[in-house]
This record gives sequence, structure tokens and C-alpha cells, in this order.
Amino acid sequence: MKSYHIHIINKNISVRHDNRTSLLSTLEQNNLHHEYQCRSGYCGSCRVKMKKGKVFYKEPPLAFLNPNEILLCCCQVEQDLEIEL
Repeated sequence: MKSYHIHIINKNISVRHDNRTSLLSTLEQNNLHHEYQCRSGYCGSCRVKMKKGKVFYKEPPLAFLNPNEILLCCCQVEQDLEIEL
């Protein structure tokens, strides 16, 4: 399975992510905690700014997203990312 480089700009920390779990879970496993409520894409509380990279969603999230935002709970990473928590 392909592994992606996730750089958290405002913390100057990088982690690896392989889409086996959610990006939210990967961050938590690396002691990088961010707010969430549902883990299924409808509330939007795990929304973060994406500065670089590409993600997709298996099902379109119900939460409103601006073009430079992603949901950590349900996005699937397609390219290395730069995000702000």
C-alpha cells in the first residue's frame, strides 16, 4: 500500500499515512490531536486547511468545504499533503 508524507505546517511535524485508517486516526496515533465529532463527514468539526496535495472522498461529505479545506475523518489521501491543524 502506498504511503504519503503529511506535513503539518504550523507544528513543523511530518508523519506517514497509508489510507488504512483515517487521516484523523493517523494524526492521533502520532500524538497530534484535532477536534472531531462524528468521523463520518457530516459535521465538519475536523475541517483543516490544505496548502498542498490532493484528497478524494469515497462518498461526498455532507459538511460544507471550501476549496482549500479537507475533512480529516473521511478524506482519502492521493498525494503528499501540507496541512494546518
